[in-house]
Amino acid sequence: MQDDAPPAGRARPFAATHRGQTARMAAERGAIRFGTPAGRWVIAATVLGSGIAFLDGTIVNVALPAIGRALKTDLAGLQWTVDAYLVLLTALLLFGGALGDRFGRRRVFVIGLVSFTVASVACAAAPNATALAIARAVQGAAGALLVPGSLAIIGSSFHDSDRGRAIGAWSGLAGIASAIGPFVGGWLIDTFSWRWVFLVNVPIAIAAVAITVRHVPESRAESRYPIDGVGAILAAVGLATLCWSLIESGHGFGASEMATAVIGVAAIGAFLVLEHRSSHPMLPLRLFRSRAFSGTNGTTLAVYAALSGALFMVVLELQLALGYSALAAGASLAPLTLLMLLLSARAGALAQRIGARLPMTIGPLVIAAGLLLFTRISPGQSYLGSVLPAVVVFGLGLSLTVAPLTATVLASVDDAELGVASGVNNAASRLAGLLAVAVLPTLVRLDTTLPAAVLTGRVAVALRICAVLAALGGVISWLTVGSRPVTGAARPADLLIPCYDPCATDDASAA
Repeated sequence: MQDDAPPAGRARPFAATHRGQTARMAAERGAIRFGTPAGRWVIAATVLGSGIAFLDGTIVNVALPAIGRALKTDLAGLQWTVDAYLVLLTALLLFGGALGDRFGRRRVFVIGLVSFTVASVACAAAPNATALAIARAVQGAAGALLVPGSLAIIGSSFHDSDRGRAIGAWSGLAGIASAIGPFVGGWLIDTFSWRWVFLVNVPIAIAAVAITVRHVPESRAESRYPIDGVGAILAAVGLATLCWSLIESGHGFGASEMATAVIGVAAIGAFLVLEHRSSHPMLPLRLFRSRAFSGTNGTTLAVYAALSGALFMVVLELQLALGYSALAAGASLAPLTLLMLLLSARAGALAQRIGARLPMTIGPLVIAAGLLLFTRISPGQSYLGSVLPAVVVFGLGLSLTVAPLTATVLASVDDAELGVASGVNNAASRLAGLLAVAVLPTLVRLDTTLPAAVLTGRVAVALRICAVLAALGGVISWLTVGSRPVTGAARPADLLIPCYDPCATDDASAA
């Protein structure tokens, strides 16, 4: 048509440029279709971006013994390597989603990628455990921008009818990132150095930034609510000081530990008061009026504390007491992730038919049985005879538990609150992990310099505590979760890492 002719003196644009402009215009209307080139670029950007946060969650545990040897740090230094990351990630997760809604999801996502990359380089260059913990804290803050941002970008970019499929693709690929983490980490440590566990993030992040800037549309929330910055600061201060007092109490609970504990409790108390009084809180306390919502998050705290504490302990035990290489230690736990990827969707479908109460009761009890099997690990035991049976039973219990748990969280609130409900559950799982890593080693007086037989004995005590926690999760589910079938069964990677999704109201129906 005549209207399509280019102005005089200007060349006609290339067809590829025209297609790119069309895709961006469609994206701005939230009309990208699944399976199109534009859709594949958006999924690639979000998978790469959030994938480095997921990869980091599984790869660093395998590196802990090597980090301890290289930096000559004690167990407290290793605990901070994990918990410095989790403190900021937990405290800022909901805040990160709100920042994206307000200032632009693509913009905040890119800021998170750049920050995560800089922090990863700082981690790799850390000369001591203190510098590593500080860099890990920055990584956690950056991760709080990546995880909610990735799902928010998908939710705002894809057409309503394709949004569920897009999130499903993101979930499956993110699950793969979690699964390969121990393999990649173990290989990098054994072949090069523990520092490469962090440097591997750099090329992935660079690719994610390039794709995001070129192919991902910008979007913002229509409603502009005040951002709860004070709440985020109080939560971060409270969690950090409580963790410091708990970890350092392993050397004795003195005046400084008492003072930081008091500061932490005061900060958390102030945070709860602020959230109760705020018209637009980061953590809406009204959600906990729902018995199912409160009970399911209670189960989350118990089960994820057992999961995080056990994995922290077992990975250390396999390398320090049984002499496993980093690669062998990572590979030994691979069946756990594979079982979840294969069986979690089926567990979600089961909850849709019979209700979540029975799976969420039996699942944690099976987890407890797997944890008790882990206590059989001792020097001289074979992998097939001691480790693998425990991993399989543990994985079966998790597969049966977490899909119904995620679905029940979403089913216990109104549609308008699905995003924040998912975010609260995500934060609960992270909180459980950081508390378990802070408390359990101190409770059983674990020390990385102990003789192998003594170390396995103390790990066994910690695993029995984890088994009790898991069983407690089953009891909470039985008492609080209804028996009616639930809808919106979770997808595989939702189970590994429950995620904050500001667009979940629309996604739920599409999924």
